[in-house]
Amino acid sequence: MIGTIIGAIVVGLIVGALARLVMPGKQNIGVVMTVLLGAVGSFLGTWVAYKLGYSNQNGGFKIIPFLVGIIFAIILIAGYLGITGKRSSRGNTVRR
Repeated sequence: MIGTIIGAIVVGLIVGALARLVMPGKQNIGVVMTVLLGAVGSFLGTWVAYKLGYSNQNGGFKIIPFLVGIIFAIILIAGYLGITGKRSSRGNTVRR
């Protein structure tokens, strides 16, 4: 049980960090929110990939659910930024 929780946190951190790296601009999100959104994105990505018929019959690293999880994490982070308005506005100031 504790191993599953630690694994979800590690995967959430990796997926969330990769999602933020791919997104343009600066995101003002803390580490905890990055891990949470990354973990939820990873879970949703894996679930959707398997619902669409993905099958890893050869074993090994499951790259398709991982990539779909990053896409879901990007969507979740963008949604979070849109709702909270925490996106950096650097470069959008008007000087007179």
